Amino acid sequence: MKKYLPVLVTGFAAGILHIVPFVKGFVCCLIVPVAAYFAVILEQKSKNITGEFDLKKGAVLGFFTGIAAAFFGTFFEIFVTLITKHNDILTSINEITRTIHSLPFSEDVKNEVLTVMKSVVNSIRTNGFSPLYSISIFINNLIVNPIFGTIGGLVAAKILNSKYSN
Repeated sequence: MKKYLPVLVTGFAAGILHIVPFVKGFVCCLIVPVAAYFAVILEQKSKNITGEFDLKKGAVLGFFTGIAAAFFGTFFEIFVTLITKHNDILTSINEITRTIHSLPFSEDVKNEVLTVMKSVVNSIRTNGFSPLYSISIFINNLIVNPIFGTIGGLVAAKILNSKYSN
């Protein structure tokens, strides 16, 4: 368990920040890489690594930090939506509708997409939960967060190595 602690702690922190209103826009490109950076720092301190930090290990720590952030972030997003029966989809449904109407697809396709979106909105308003929304959030987080976590882990290892070589 101790070897997973840096990943879990920083992934949990990034997952919490998934639901903070103004911060959630920076989760993928800033928060998850910073969390991966701190995972690498915590790993270095917990294992007393004084020499160069392995780039592969930094990438792996970042990747798993991204996965942990995806799981925690999805859980908290679904949980808050379940309690409040409100989320970003409800706020932006009018803009989504306008955007769908402006796409160069047939009217049948546009109507089908709008029907699905409105069913998601209706499910969230009435039940606080939409399976389609939950799955899409989870898949999005599971793809994006590990990518940026890996980048953050690599950058962290390079920064640590440059400090060590100086």
